[in-house]
Amino acid sequence: MNKERNDHGQRVGQVKEVTSLVNPVIKDIRALSHKKHRDETHAFMAEGLKLVIDALDLGWKIKTLVYAKAAKGKPQVEQVAARTVAKGGLVLEVSEKVISTITRRDNPQMVVGIFEQRYRALKDIQPQEGETYVALDRVRDPGNLGTIIRTADAAGASGVILVGETTDPFSLETVRATMGSVFAMPITRASAEDFVKWQKSAGVRVVATHLAGSVDYRTIDYRSRPVVLLMGNEQAGLPVELAREAGALARIPQAGRADSLNLAIATGIMLFEARRHLLSLDGA
Repeated sequence: MNKERNDHGQRVGQVKEVTSLVNPVIKDIRALSHKKHRDETHAFMAEGLKLVIDALDLGWKIKTLVYAKAAKGKPQVEQVAARTVAKGGLVLEVSEKVISTITRRDNPQMVVGIFEQRYRALKDIQPQEGETYVALDRVRDPGNLGTIIRTADAAGASGVILVGETTDPFSLETVRATMGSVFAMPITRASAEDFVKWQKSAGVRVVATHLAGSVDYRTIDYRSRPVVLLMGNEQAGLPVELAREAGALARIPQAGRADSLNLAIATGIMLFEARRHLLSLDGA
């Protein structure tokens, strides 16, 4: 009877020691720095033992676990390796040079996980009372997106919706900026047209930030219906077709000479304002 093999031809469950940068499995992992390869393989990389443990605890599918020789024998690393093997993943023990090259860091994390990407379909989102979502129109900066995902997680949001052509939520830079929240925060992709159709049928109130916003963000009622906070592109803001469909165009009053806020900062302000209103509803 033939043993099951993974995508690289290795027997499932085996631990393989790798020291060469030209090893085909290592080359495949290194290629995950390119969006095209991530899209083709539906995979992405997460660095750090804690992130890998969190991902496994949350049910994410691990394809490959990579750990440096220096981490061998550590109880938590051994446990994660055993869990990876049990789930049919490949375990690689590599030199520090290899793991440094994979992560593109001089002082890399000693453990790296390669996971299967996961998106939530827009049609499956049925917002409930008290829920808040973030919708981001054409967000371009990986650091901004990662910080927003992390902030949405911290604020108790129910999901992040990426509208239009956005930066990849599973790029190494974005995943790093989420500090693990990428595994806890459901992510959805949608075209602008599909988002508008969905918001009309989902029973949500869309609150959009806009330079022409006439309503102070603090005076908006975030409690009457599930809320979607719609944030515009870093450079261009919201396009007319999205702004005109919003239930409210909000502004964040500013002092000083700055004429705008960083997207991640503005989103954080909106998220925690919505949270403040919801907590007051609960009597907290």
